[in-house]
Amino acid sequence: MKFSQYFSLIALLSVFVSCSSDSEPSTETGKSGTPPAVTPVPTETYFPPISRTNEWETLSMETLGWNEDEVSNLYFFLENNNTDAFIIIKDGRIVIEKYFGDFKSDDNHAWNSAGKNLTAMLTGIAQEEGFLNILEPTSTYLGEGWTNMPLNQEQNITIKNQLTMTTGLDYTVEDIFCTDPECLNFLNDPNTFWYYHNGPYTLLDDVIANATERDFNAYFSEKIKEPIGMQGLFLKIGYNNVFFSTARSMARFGILNLNQGNWDGTSILSDKEYFNAMTNSSQNYNLAYGYLYWLNGKSSFRLPSSEDEFSGSLIPNAPDDLIAGLGLNDQKLYMVPSLDMVIVRMGGASNEEFLGPSSFDNELWELINAVIE
Repeated sequence: MKFSQYFSLIALLSVFVSCSSDSEPSTETGKSGTPPAVTPVPTETYFPPISRTNEWETLSMETLGWNEDEVSNLYFFLENNNTDAFIIIKDGRIVIEKYFGDFKSDDNHAWNSAGKNLTAMLTGIAQEEGFLNILEPTSTYLGEGWTNMPLNQEQNITIKNQLTMTTGLDYTVEDIFCTDPECLNFLNDPNTFWYYHNGPYTLLDDVIANATERDFNAYFSEKIKEPIGMQGLFLKIGYNNVFFSTARSMARFGILNLNQGNWDGTSILSDKEYFNAMTNSSQNYNLAYGYLYWLNGKSSFRLPSSEDEFSGSLIPNAPDDLIAGLGLNDQKLYMVPSLDMVIVRMGGASNEEFLGPSSFDNELWELINAVIE
């Protein structure tokens, strides 16, 4: 069954300046009769400094025992599928960092729906700080009349429903990005069906802003962006609130996730119960979906713009414990705890334009496996 196609969000803006990679240390070959020096693989996690953002330790493929002969095939595939930036991080260190065409390391790119991960974590932080409870009705923070439904139906929708795509709001409307009340109509009772409906998700930003009485960008910057050395900004594009940053900033957020909300001893999100709920199946209708996170290794999955359920794992070629942020035009943030690995891909659509997961994921992981195995 083919994935349903959706219309695209196109936005190219520059926001802040990031950084370029450090040179990679070399390993000298021993003289005749002396074995070559062996560089040990680091076992501790490295956190790139937040005050010196141009610094980032590297790790060679040779040290890791990766197959460097397969890298050219990986680059060929990426370049021929409209990639702008590609990074592989192992144990916090850069192993591969490649930019294509005119795109540079300090250029900013839209995350599109991969940015949903940012909102999910920020929601957990706001709950941890006592500003909201995800089990409360959304109307507690948006007021009555944020939908086009009778009040008794509207009050059944909770913040958790927004996080899990189970609001029951009508996804057959002309524009599922629309956040105006007239676009938000009853279709199903909450918690009875999963559908990738962008409008209710986007309103989470207003929930957080109203609950904290802070500008959304300012609260995000204080709680996540600045403490881990990211740069970037959420910008309004039509109804959507889209995050733009460098590829390295996306990689930093990936490292934060692999360390379950902790950055080099600083707790960004301390609530482990929330983090675990966010990164595991959040409901029974789409096992491959947490709190706005995509999950691999489940027995079935559903996709954006579709009512169908598909058997098997979301990305069969990827590790089962992979969690991900997946955005329109193949923006990819892969996080693999078992490998302590973060992979970032930014660029244009590989072929058809999918809202999140696409066939590109599985093709890309086949080539990644050839390198890392």
